[in-house]
Amino acid sequence: MVEKLKTLYKLQRLDSHLDKLEELRGDLPLAVKALEERLNDMERILEAKQKEKEDSAKKRESNDDEIRTLSENQKKYKSQLYSVRNNKEYDALTKEIDHTDTKIKKMEMENDALADFSKRVENEIEELTPLIDNLKAEMKEKEADLRTIIKANEKEEIKLREIRAKVEVNVKKPDYSQYIRIRKAKKGTAVSVVKRGSCSGCHNVVPAQRQLEIKKNNKLYTCEYCGRILISEDIAKENE
Repeated sequence: MVEKLKTLYKLQRLDSHLDKLEELRGDLPLAVKALEERLNDMERILEAKQKEKEDSAKKRESNDDEIRTLSENQKKYKSQLYSVRNNKEYDALTKEIDHTDTKIKKMEMENDALADFSKRVENEIEELTPLIDNLKAEMKEKEADLRTIIKANEKEEIKLREIRAKVEVNVKKPDYSQYIRIRKAKKGTAVSVVKRGSCSGCHNVVPAQRQLEIKKNNKLYTCEYCGRILISEDIAKENE
């Protein structure tokens, strides 16, 4: 049990040291992540706008082709008016001319609307582009700052993580699960030392009888107030 308590405290000390190295990075990791998510969102919007612009151009081009075909047909129908033999043929041709004229006007109106739409999309693209460029520049700057901080502590962090990995394998799975669960719930500190009769984690007084039991180092106890694993000062001093 003594070795178990020593190992848990050693793991806590290593994690606390790693937490301090993490704190040196400040809010940079979160800032970089937030910028990356925002940039991805804006790039998706830009991509969608560019596709809308392309689709609008293709539709207008298709309409223009159809308008040219209809206009040629209309000219042909009008020229045929001079060679009709009866009113029935005349009515059929004039009906076809009117129908073609209606379709042409409809497509011209659609093209006008598409042109206005394309202009609006183009303006939106022009507004988005510098914003994306600014985001990229800001993210690049923060990434550089983060890399500098990480680089400064890289060797120490690698060494600590290597040591931690060796310590972790000596902790039984149930104990490790409990340790991680408490650590997440208590902002990184899962193991506390009983100092001057109090839990070093929450500073509440540990009952005298429980203090005596903890000093025996033969059982794993937790603080009745904060739930952290409690160890004696003897265990802590040995680890120091």
